[in-house]
Amino acid sequence: MSPETAAEAAIAELSAAVRRLANSQVLVIGDAMLDRYVYGAVDRISPEAPVPVLKVENELAVPGGAANVVRNLAALRAAVAFVSIVGDDEAGGDLTGLIGSQSGVEPWLLVQGRRVTTLKTRFIAQGRAVQGHQIMRADREDGRPIHPKLVDRMMKIARDAIGATSVVILSDYRKGVLAGDVPSQIIAAAQAAGRRVVADVHAADYHRYAGANVVMAAARDLAAATGMPTDGDAVVSAAAAVLRDRHGFGAVLVTRGEDGMTLVDSDGTQHFPAESAEVFDIAGTGDTALATLGAGLAAGLSLRMATRLANIAAGVVVGKIGTSVVRESDLLAAISPHAGALRKIVSREVAARLAERWRRSAWRIGYTDGAFDPLKPGHVHLIEQAHGACDRLIVAVQGDAAVRRAKGDSRPHQTEAVRAARLASLPSVDLVIVDTNDAADEMIRMLRPHVVVMGSADARDAAVAILQEWNGAVMLAEMLPDVAAD
Repeated sequence: MSPETAAEAAIAELSAAVRRLANSQVLVIGDAMLDRYVYGAVDRISPEAPVPVLKVENELAVPGGAANVVRNLAALRAAVAFVSIVGDDEAGGDLTGLIGSQSGVEPWLLVQGRRVTTLKTRFIAQGRAVQGHQIMRADREDGRPIHPKLVDRMMKIARDAIGATSVVILSDYRKGVLAGDVPSQIIAAAQAAGRRVVADVHAADYHRYAGANVVMAAARDLAAATGMPTDGDAVVSAAAAVLRDRHGFGAVLVTRGEDGMTLVDSDGTQHFPAESAEVFDIAGTGDTALATLGAGLAAGLSLRMATRLANIAAGVVVGKIGTSVVRESDLLAAISPHAGALRKIVSREVAARLAERWRRSAWRIGYTDGAFDPLKPGHVHLIEQAHGACDRLIVAVQGDAAVRRAKGDSRPHQTEAVRAARLASLPSVDLVIVDTNDAADEMIRMLRPHVVVMGSADARDAAVAILQEWNGAVMLAEMLPDVAAD
């Protein structure tokens, strides 16, 4: 089988797996919460204190926590039963209404008097100085265990629902629903009914989930639970194996942020690299992954295939602002042949944020720019040289108007979208920016690269003057005739 045929077969297999998610039946038990987003413009700093002033423009409330797992399952068209507790307050009423409006969801939300429904309010700045940044979060919550009588009622409902579903998801945010021995009761009931349990535990007390089929663990919680390092592939695998053996888990899935996910089960270890090229908001990412994993297992997918889809789903949702969901169409788009490349095309603001993260990781950042109209072998030769001089390469492609001003009304031969996509398809390119402002100096100052790679010395002195501000350097690349004559 040729590489092209193998790639097509792999995409077809993934696509078929995605479409099976809609046939799943899942029970979710856990801490429901309400996520409220307050959006506004930030254009100034308060004279009262060194804090931004948010001029509120819009507010949005969506289900969060275990309720966000339900929301994601509904978006995948799974059939969902949801068991949780809310307080007798406004947030509880809002949350009940939001969950009840979800198609395919059977909610069993018990109300505890004088209990505060968990409410997380995030303030999102969208002004000139900042775009899509969370500037503060305010929480209102009651983390005490729920009333014993409610536990009894909840367990009766859960036992009935277990028999009507294929997989049980436990989402423990430490807000009281899954306190004490509730997880062990649910796991025992699921095992008696022949159902699998997937647990996402936001703490280090994994012993309460002994016997679960799959446990999701953040790397930091895994480190706290085992006393072992989790900052590399080998050590995170070792720590996950220890946790799995200690508590009799069928598998441990470690969520590792920018490093993706690591699955450890009876078949060994598999690492899943992060799928996202850009990160806007990590809120709800774990919920999306948990929902996709649970839906995949309920649909009869293998654990590795379900994990792969969960990793892809996390990569999609982390590129959205706010507690978002992933739908079948999102997953199918993400696994299409060109999806990975097209995610490299980002705005200047996103590129600047990623460049700052890369600098904090001690990665050497490279930058080059041009019209690339069309992309020629000489351009690729220049880009390969630039790639060799850095750890991460950012390429800016001139917008259509800039090319027209520089080369005449008959140009460009290809639109900026086509040129950006061709650049993004190169393995040596990490990010592509469409420069619509024709301001290379401004771009360099925003990205602060360690090295700027140029094909001509014409603008070298100007670049050197800018790069001196942070000890950057200019590299003159070897040029092939097809570019030099353009």
